[in-house]
Amino acid sequence: MNTAAETAAAPASRRVDQLLAHYEESHRHPTNEKIHFVAIPLIMFSLLGLLFAIHPWVAYGFVLASLVYYARLNAVFLVTMAILSAIGLGLVHALGEHVLTVSVAIFVGAWIAQFVGHKIEGKKPSFFEDLQYLFVGPIFVVSKLFLKLGIRW
Repeated sequence: MNTAAETAAAPASRRVDQLLAHYEESHRHPTNEKIHFVAIPLIMFSLLGLLFAIHPWVAYGFVLASLVYYARLNAVFLVTMAILSAIGLGLVHALGEHVLTVSVAIFVGAWIAQFVGHKIEGKKPSFFEDLQYLFVGPIFVVSKLFLKLGIRW
């Protein structure tokens, strides 16, 4: 297992693979993995909605900051997350006056599901060890889809 310092010191081309491998260590149970494949996109969407409810520029700033993080990891994930973020922001805009209520409900429900998944897995969520894994979760889901599609990053 790599420490956060070892992972941070790794070259960018290998760093993303190390982060994904470490994240996968606590997401091996098939039920937990399936829960995460649903809950992580829902959490991403609801987080954008919550931030948008504060002020749209807060949500845009968060997306920009997350894209800087992904740019430091890998171009394929950067482009993918930029597209997914744009879709998420479009959906958030479509919620209109219901954005806060819908986002809170989704956020709470999806996090409960995540913790149920980790109870089944028998391991703590990765972000308890290092908060950057909150950003790794979404690319973990994307990486699994890429593997099924034969796309290598």
